[in-house]
Amino acid sequence: MTDRQTEIEAAAFRRLVKHLQERTDVQNIDMMNLSGFCRNCLSRWLREAAEDLGENIDQDSAKERVYGMPYGEWKEKYQTEATPEQLAAIKKTAQH
Repeated sequence: MTDRQTEIEAAAFRRLVKHLQERTDVQNIDMMNLSGFCRNCLSRWLREAAEDLGENIDQDSAKERVYGMPYGEWKEKYQTEATPEQLAAIKKTAQH
């Protein structure tokens, strides 16, 4: 992989994170139901990638980078109660 390719991919990652930070109306459960990943997955992947490169990012710090604020604050401000339909859909996806 070239340095330029890494820069391009890093820029795309930053754009994705910015987009998710701006779309606070999109709930993680909806993301999981539609795409199989959510902000929490992305923060875990960030932490794991850092570990693969010999760096240490704890999970709370990784979540803060993805959410743009501490996770608890984001949940308090933006997370809504899951609907019965969302819960049924996530249960169905988990079976696959």
